[in-house]
Amino acid sequence: MCADERQWLPPGGQRWTTLAELTAAGHASDVRAVEPGLTGLGADPPFAIGQRSLLVRTPAGNVLWDPSGFIDAAAVAAVREAGGLSFVTASHPHFYGAIAEWARAFGAQILIASADAGWLRADAGLAVRTWSGAVEVMPGVTLVQCGGHFPGSAVLHWADGADGRGVLLSGDTIFVTPGEDRVSFVWSAPNRLPLSEAAVRGVADAVRPYAFDRIYGGWWTPVLRSGGWDTVQRSASRYIEHLRGTAG
Repeated sequence: MCADERQWLPPGGQRWTTLAELTAAGHASDVRAVEPGLTGLGADPPFAIGQRSLLVRTPAGNVLWDPSGFIDAAAVAAVREAGGLSFVTASHPHFYGAIAEWARAFGAQILIASADAGWLRADAGLAVRTWSGAVEVMPGVTLVQCGGHFPGSAVLHWADGADGRGVLLSGDTIFVTPGEDRVSFVWSAPNRLPLSEAAVRGVADAVRPYAFDRIYGGWWTPVLRSGGWDTVQRSASRYIEHLRGTAG
């Protein structure tokens, strides 16, 4: 993973750690109510790239999206109090890090896009299900393969989110920008490598059939608060104009 051009290493090289070492260093779970039916789980203080996961709660079961690389007893207790966990899934392989630990804690099934399954390093005995295209994992909660960042890069559409207007959980498949007024699309965020026109069109087309007003990326902020569907389509068109050199 770290040899892939989408990733990077500090000039001083890799430094490995464990969950026990992180806890001993003072990291603890950071659990926040994001909106009704949606809970965020991260670490305080943040570490690595500072991402947080999102727990979508439904009457049919719960889904953990883009599992945080940090998990402790408090995080497990919070998820258990929220009704447990049926599925764990992620937008792309950079967020596979602690997916096995989360699945094992709840006996949950891991959902992985077939195109990216080779990146998963899960222990034997865990339930892993591959998928492609689009799959409704429970009523109103649908995984959508968009491609782009990775061939299997995905988003999670939650129809009941944003008071029924629909929510997209996008990781960095669709990148919410700092001004919370547009989105972007990347091959590599840290290495500033863009996507091709065909890839950007593929992402925009993949989410076109779904209604959503709000978009949550892979971090606490930024969040695209409203107008999500129109913003994705408009941002994709603008991105392509820049690729073609026709942007005014």
